[in-house]
Amino acid sequence: MSRPDWIVLIITLTSIIAYGLYKSRTAKNLEGYFLSDRSMPWYLVLLSIMGTQASAITFLSAPGQAYTDGMRFVQYYFGLPIAMVILCITFVPLFHKVKVFTAYEFLEKRFDLKTRTFTSFLFLLSRGLSTGISIYAPSIILSSLLGWDIFWTNIVMGGLLIIYTVSGGAKAVAYTQQLQLIIIFIGMFVAGYLIVHYLPEGVGFADALKVSGASGKLNVITTGISSKGFDWKDRYNIISGVIGGFFLALSYFGTDQSQVGRYLTAKDTTESRIGLLMNGLVKVPMQFLILLLGAMLFTFYQFNSAPVFFNKAVATKAMETPYKDSLLIIEKKFNQQQLVQQQLSKTYVIGKQEHYKDSLQAGSAKLSVIQKEYKLILKKALPDADTSDTNYIFLRFVVDFLPKGLIGLLIAIIFLAAWGSIAAALNSLASCTMVDFHLRFRGSKYDNTNMQQCADEYKTSKYYTLAWGIFAIITAEFATGMGSLIEAVNVLGSLFYGVILGIFLVAFYFNKIGSNAVFVAAILGELVVILFFFLDKYNIIGLGFLWLNVVGAVAVVLLSLIFQLFLKSDSKKKIRITN
Repeated sequence: MSRPDWIVLIITLTSIIAYGLYKSRTAKNLEGYFLSDRSMPWYLVLLSIMGTQASAITFLSAPGQAYTDGMRFVQYYFGLPIAMVILCITFVPLFHKVKVFTAYEFLEKRFDLKTRTFTSFLFLLSRGLSTGISIYAPSIILSSLLGWDIFWTNIVMGGLLIIYTVSGGAKAVAYTQQLQLIIIFIGMFVAGYLIVHYLPEGVGFADALKVSGASGKLNVITTGISSKGFDWKDRYNIISGVIGGFFLALSYFGTDQSQVGRYLTAKDTTESRIGLLMNGLVKVPMQFLILLLGAMLFTFYQFNSAPVFFNKAVATKAMETPYKDSLLIIEKKFNQQQLVQQQLSKTYVIGKQEHYKDSLQAGSAKLSVIQKEYKLILKKALPDADTSDTNYIFLRFVVDFLPKGLIGLLIAIIFLAAWGSIAAALNSLASCTMVDFHLRFRGSKYDNTNMQQCADEYKTSKYYTLAWGIFAIITAEFATGMGSLIEAVNVLGSLFYGVILGIFLVAFYFNKIGSNAVFVAAILGELVVILFFFLDKYNIIGLGFLWLNVVGAVAVVLLSLIFQLFLKSDSKKKIRITN
């Protein structure tokens, strides 16, 4: 990057940190550190919820996902608005009623300690691992810009985040996410405008959409149904999106402390509900526009030269190996095919030759085949390198084509998105560790009138935040080679979310089921999900990862009903849901 870009990057990031720490002044107790003294208005709750979702993975990987696979990933979010309505009716009033710090406290009130502990452990495991992947995403940027080994960039990025989160707590997270999202939306709009602006003269936005559509990138709605029937292995279609996406969203927003902790900061139930409902209205259009950016980027590279491999650092390193000549031959073949593709695209749009559509699709397929050949040689040249470049597509465009200053702003945006989501995750991990394990097993009760106890707990909470930050950095060191990060983090979540959701569904809607039945059902349900995951991985069965959320939730509910028949003496607690 140029000097102006570094200046913009440093000033933007420093200003955000300073603002967050300035606004983070709260009572130095658990309620202040984890729940912002329960004082947030709905619009800050909304921005905090969105900021927690919209990690660097969203802005780094989603455009690349659309570039390679089209926009059908947006169907993943179709079940989210329905989930928001259910949450507002059921989860939100109950959590506010019982005045919990974490969602899992409720499970002890409804069931017992072992159920609360097991569920909280599942959350800590899943969120801790996914936070490591989230740290890896911005580390990719730092590695590409500075040429550092990813091992060190993970440590630098994680270290910055730890300082930021440990110092500020939940209020710093909420207020900085407010500014972060504003800057992010401005930056993404600018990037979209420049993609269209850099297209050849005579090719406008409508023409760009036409080329994307002809190349199969505007596949917003897909049924997953072929001549052989419904394809259960197809990851993104309207059926899996509405059903599987609903279960995933219900679990993520209703039982994942990183999100529950966001709307527990609200002043009251109404503020929480408005924040969640607005999120349901905004999230799908927002994700649609981010994916559209990737589809437009695909069109951009139909008229401009694209690299055969988007991860420049890895490609440069590979050229220093004995495989250099083989890579150069494939790169030359790729560039020649690109010239043909560019001419086809111009003829299709400017020459109004509709019959060139099939040729356009065939040309794209040829380019993909050549890229796969390149990656095979690349893997031989650098066996330990990550040969998936989906996460680098948007970043490469930013670095190669944006004007000085704007590059620094776009890079800052991706960093800001990372900080917002990871800070919220670390805050939630620390709150669960402190409340569900430290205080609970020490036998202490929260007392905001005991100043010394509050000070000790506040200090201990910061240590737990630090510990989870270190854990996430260690996880990030093993995240190389996971392919599309936006897919990887959602696959990981789907291994746990269904089971956690199933436990809460039993707690809310099956009052006759007691603690022992649901506990055994949850353990077996998790084993069932893991079994289905590996059966799919080794192609024994075909099941897209979104369906794992349905499998987990349904398994826990059904097994709980069965086990309760044999555990009639099992204790049952009832907590009535009121609005």
